[in-house]
Amino acid sequence: MTTFVDRVELHVAAGNGGHGCASVHREKFKPLGGPDGGNGGRGGDVILTVDQSVTTLLDYHHSPHRKATNGKPGEGGNRSGKDGQDLVLPVPDGTVVLDGNGEVLADLVGQGTTYVAAEGGRGGLGNAALASARRKAPGFALLGEPGRSGDIVLELKTVADVALVGYPSAGKSSLISVLSAAKPKIADYPFTTLVPNLGVVTAGATVYTIADVPGLIPGASQGRGLGLEFLRHVERCSVLVHVLDTATLESERDPLTDLDVIEEELKQYGGLDDRPRIVVLNKIDIPDGKDLADMIRSDLEERGYRVLEVSAVARTGLKELSFALAEIVAAARAAKPQEEATRIVIRPKAVDDAGFTVTQEEDGLFRVRGEKPERWVRQTDFNNDEAVGYLADRLSRLGVEEQLMKAGARAGDGVAIGPEDNAVVFDWEPTMMSGAEMLGRRGEDHRFEAPRPAAQRRKDREAERDEAEREFDDFDPF
Repeated sequence: MTTFVDRVELHVAAGNGGHGCASVHREKFKPLGGPDGGNGGRGGDVILTVDQSVTTLLDYHHSPHRKATNGKPGEGGNRSGKDGQDLVLPVPDGTVVLDGNGEVLADLVGQGTTYVAAEGGRGGLGNAALASARRKAPGFALLGEPGRSGDIVLELKTVADVALVGYPSAGKSSLISVLSAAKPKIADYPFTTLVPNLGVVTAGATVYTIADVPGLIPGASQGRGLGLEFLRHVERCSVLVHVLDTATLESERDPLTDLDVIEEELKQYGGLDDRPRIVVLNKIDIPDGKDLADMIRSDLEERGYRVLEVSAVARTGLKELSFALAEIVAAARAAKPQEEATRIVIRPKAVDDAGFTVTQEEDGLFRVRGEKPERWVRQTDFNNDEAVGYLADRLSRLGVEEQLMKAGARAGDGVAIGPEDNAVVFDWEPTMMSGAEMLGRRGEDHRFEAPRPAAQRRKDREAERDEAEREFDDFDPF
């Protein structure tokens, strides 16, 4: 059964925003007390956060579909809907987030580092929030925006200081088991290690992590064997340790050839040329292994490698190896540039930036793209004429109608707002009449303008008095 997964495709969906409420306050002796519809709640986000206690992406391999909760709709009495709950997904330290095209979206390193993988939709405004001096009683509310959704790829790149690389059965698992408290599976057959193993080593005042990368073979960088699956785990390491088997039972192999093959695979994978190397000649407890180590040591040193002889079984040479690795790790940490606080760069929009574009396509269709127009369309209830009229007013004030005229649009031309796969298409009329104008000014309720009986009687008496005064002024006795 699979217990380690370092690459998964995750389908994430944020919560939708709740719809706004269109409501009118009613109570005894006050049947039309004004709009009191509340706003909809915000949809929950999908957030990835680094958790040191998580070491694999296995949970997301079994359950790749993750969705945050939706916001609740608004209610009457100026009651806003409840916000959706954010969905927090813990990931291992060193997880890289990529999109479907392989572009890196985020590199999550360090406890508590977060990334919003999908942003929740905004809640729609209720008619109480839409009321104004001109629009005293809106008979509509805005819809909540849908949450963002999509597919992302999570790749785990082990965060370790030292990487042990070498042929299968070279003794990497045995070496990490005696250098640290790690307990990897050890056996006398190839490809015993199917997943990277991590161990913590203390050498004097330096504490570092060491990773045992599964066995590499020729062609690993091209997908042969297990190498391609786990070569990514050496990318973050400060030093590479070549573990060479000096007592191999295979007659066609020798340590120098093994080293050349592994170096060629690392070169083909790329990005590791600047890492310092150490060569460890393992299994010197076997007489033939010791003799072979003595023979090839000078050749390795001539190539510029630092060579150490160890035996994981006899536990010889381990102290020298651990302190040598600690020295290199400490130097790498000291040379690493100090991380500066992220600078917040504010890029204001140009004064003449309208925030949208109008383009004419080959088929004659005019397409409007922009954050505001597309968001307003998503928030509009097209079954409500008054809401459609409100959208028309907003687009007109933004300058969409003016830009359409400049682009050559005429009455009856097709206009699309939004992307090709999800756009609202309509036949454009310059006046943008929606039918709601027949009811008066958009968003107003003529019932609020109805005169009270007493006020009407007072106006009638004033009109009669004014008429009598005019008749008296016009009377001429002579």
